[in-house]
Amino acid sequence: MSSVAVRVAGETVLLLPEKALYWPAEKMLVVADIHFGKAAAFRALGVPVPRGTTTENLQGLDALVEAHGARHIVFLGDFLHARAAHASATQQAMLAWRERRRDLQLTLVRGNHDRHAGDPSAQLAIDLVDEPHALGPFAFCHHPDLATPGYALAGHIHPVYVLATRFDALRLPCFVVGPERMILPSFGAFTGGHAIRPESGDSIYVSSGEAVHCVR
Repeated sequence: MSSVAVRVAGETVLLLPEKALYWPAEKMLVVADIHFGKAAAFRALGVPVPRGTTTENLQGLDALVEAHGARHIVFLGDFLHARAAHASATQQAMLAWRERRRDLQLTLVRGNHDRHAGDPSAQLAIDLVDEPHALGPFAFCHHPDLATPGYALAGHIHPVYVLATRFDALRLPCFVVGPERMILPSFGAFTGGHAIRPESGDSIYVSSGEAVHCVR
């Protein structure tokens, strides 16, 4: 896997092909829009969607923690998708993961879906904060359009960038790196994406799943 180091707010951070950010100085993994329980919420409405997305998300977190030695994970909102995410199977998988990862500090910056879904189980021992959450030069947010005291790291948009030729087009999850804020791609399985138009001053880094590439 090939990540890209970028310098923002006087700090070096890594943009990871697994659609997360790593802040080496703090051993911190930053994840946006994991949406635990989204598939369960769709199934509760009678929509036939794949199972196993919770396990896939947890395995993805495990792989990144092991690869980078992370000690702290910050979730940039939309940790739970809906109240259906409190279903027993989803909760048991998350609690079993947390039992294996008691050494990790977890922080959730509440997003719009979290307000509707309700806070995660207290047994997960997650520090719950509201946006913007200031730490060092950064303001950890869910929404990218907030006025913040520091450089904003945000989610919410699920950004994808369209790479097009005359004959075909490819939508890839991307990091949108601007002068005052960065928008992270959605980490969660089964979350979709929104094609963005970069603003003046934005750099776009797409993830192929194996590597991160600057395309603008």
